[in-house]
Amino acid sequence: MRREIVQAMITQPELRRFVRQHPIWYRRLSRDPSLLAEMEKEANLFYGRTFSQRVEKFQQNLGLAMMLVEMLRTNRG
Repeated sequence: MRREIVQAMITQPELRRFVRQHPIWYRRLSRDPSLLAEMEKEANLFYGRTFSQRVEKFQQNLGLAMMLVEMLRTNRG
């Protein structure tokens, strides 16, 4: 692999873990190092770091908090 790809793996351990779990990316990056940005996008999707995934997670947490508040209100009386 090229030095810049290896350096990216060293500085971003999540990418290294992603490549270990998805070895097809090792082959793709060895053949075409310009795919690094595409792999980073796919890793963000895999780890749930996209904007839509974060919004969905926030909505779920908000719904859970509202449900807990409602349960506390009904238990008080």
